[in-house]
Amino acid sequence: MLFLYKAIDAKTGKQVKGKLNAPSKEVATTELKGKGLYISELKEQKDSVLNADLNITIGSPVKNKDFVIFCRQLATLIKAGTPILDSVRLLSDQVSSKPFQKALDAIYEDLRSGIPFSEACMKYPKIFDKVFVNMVKAGETSGDLEGVLDRMAAFYEKGHKVKEKVKSAMMYPIAVSIVAVIVVVILLTQVLPSLLNNLLSMGGEIPVPTKVVMAISDFLIEKWYIAILFVILFVLVFMAFRQNPKGRYMLDYATLKMPVFGPLIQKQMIARITRTMASLFKSSVPVLQTLTMSAEIANNEVVAKVLNESKESLRSGESLSDPLAKSWLFPKMVTHMIKVGEETGQIDTMLEKVADFYEDEVEQMASRLSSIIEPLMIAVLGIIVGTIVLAAMLPMFSIYQQI
Repeated sequence: MLFLYKAIDAKTGKQVKGKLNAPSKEVATTELKGKGLYISELKEQKDSVLNADLNITIGSPVKNKDFVIFCRQLATLIKAGTPILDSVRLLSDQVSSKPFQKALDAIYEDLRSGIPFSEACMKYPKIFDKVFVNMVKAGETSGDLEGVLDRMAAFYEKGHKVKEKVKSAMMYPIAVSIVAVIVVVILLTQVLPSLLNNLLSMGGEIPVPTKVVMAISDFLIEKWYIAILFVILFVLVFMAFRQNPKGRYMLDYATLKMPVFGPLIQKQMIARITRTMASLFKSSVPVLQTLTMSAEIANNEVVAKVLNESKESLRSGESLSDPLAKSWLFPKMVTHMIKVGEETGQIDTMLEKVADFYEDEVEQMASRLSSIIEPLMIAVLGIIVGTIVLAAMLPMFSIYQQI
């Protein structure tokens, strides 16, 4: 909240005016008195078009790096004996994200009114996901909140690292594909028509490849709007298909079975799920709740189905590893480690070892893919451009033969 104030400076005796950001009027009053000001007027400034804090965010309102730092700092403050109320207040002044700062200010007010930290965080799902909320709740129950926050920082740090590795491996082919489309469109609509018009005015027979390229060029020049409508229609159909449960399952299945990138995405999911389950088990979150949250964060219907089947297996008194062993998603090494963990009572340790192994696998595989895909995509782009250039040159050869 933004407050406007008028006050008398105790040192100079002069009247001062200003603005102050604070979560409530009581906090604003305390802060002004702490600065040696005698308040004569204090009122909240209402939001308007002129003074509104326009903070438009795309995607997550908090960067992963900032959230990891927040978890570590909060754990350090609590470990040092600072009450959670004061810790949240201190950190809200340090975060750079405006949405995060507003959320922490509101959480501070909730804590002052007696609401537990986990319940206060639950109101901001875009910042604090279900895994964080449930682990904090477990930490509050066990009295080990600082330990839980340290584990959460490591959890988000490692998850972000794996995600960035997969993203970097997939960005290059996407970028090259976009460049290829732009180059092809420019060649077909700008360069090729003028070149072919000059050559064809000299006479000579038009080869079949040139006729095909010319037809595509004419279509893009004269009926470009049809191509755009087709792209829009494709996107709308894809989104509608994605909204349907069966369609979403089929698309997720196809993603995991995709050549080259399918195994990489599968390994990333195994690393993410096992890391999540290990963190939740270590924080004493109930096993059924752990599986429910793991299915949600997987963001893949095929994986979610297998985890839900495991949940039903546990409810009927069977083991966790049996349904996972029946699925092609989880290699034998994973299910064997989970089974050993169930038998020895160290399932969280075994899941951590699996997560470590597959995080390393993702990193190595992403590096290998990057080195292989780069020359492959350049070769594909060269073939496409070469085909168009060859189609433009064929009439020239025909003309030379007639001379």
